[in-house]
Amino acid sequence: MIINTDINILGGLPDFNLIKHYLFSDKTSFADKSDHYTFTAIKSDEAVKRFERAITRTLVTFKNIEQASLVRSMLSSESISHDSLYLLFWNASVNNELLNYLNSQVYFPSFYSGRLVIRKEEIGACIKDLKEKEEQLKEWTIVTIETVASKYLTLLKKFNLLEGSNTKKILHPYLSDKMFVLFIYWLTATETSSNLLESEWLKYCFCEQPIFIERVMQKKFAKFFQLTYTGDKLKIETTIPYQNIYDGVK
Repeated sequence: MIINTDINILGGLPDFNLIKHYLFSDKTSFADKSDHYTFTAIKSDEAVKRFERAITRTLVTFKNIEQASLVRSMLSSESISHDSLYLLFWNASVNNELLNYLNSQVYFPSFYSGRLVIRKEEIGACIKDLKEKEEQLKEWTIVTIETVASKYLTLLKKFNLLEGSNTKKILHPYLSDKMFVLFIYWLTATETSSNLLESEWLKYCFCEQPIFIERVMQKKFAKFFQLTYTGDKLKIETTIPYQNIYDGVK
């Protein structure tokens, strides 16, 4: 795994609208000037540099042009919204291996088992277990682990996946038809296997596999993609160019 502390930094990001400025601006760094004061509450250049690295590395880096088209078209139209935050969560999980690991080991098992809350201690225990296997974590202190655990839950709250202050309660999003189609396009852009039923990313749709299959086969989605389903295999081919799909479903 490639592990960094972007979770810490993004969990403390005071204004997610800063993401748009790094995504669309031609500037290589806002830390060179003081114009970041115009749109954010961040009060020091050093803090801006930290947020810039984390935003660029985890939120607005893309594996391919298809992923980039989805994020850019959505954020340019509706900025930071409930829906665009789901898309940013998906993209961040692809880019940040620790985020995806904690999602897979703690968040999604809790989500799909019907649990009501996730506690910081669970995240800390997961990181401590990972520390035994990952050389990059050997130098992490208890304080660092507890901080990352806390900021992870805060970050999920910023993505509208948890609610609450001291006790973080699990929310259960239901993707609108628009977001369901965009998820399909994100999934096909992200997954390299031809059988989507085996994809580790399928759980990011926030529904059980049988419900996903039932929904994806609805005729109203036929104009957006073609699929082949054999019971144990699912292949989907998108039919609208990625740069146009957002306008096609909004």
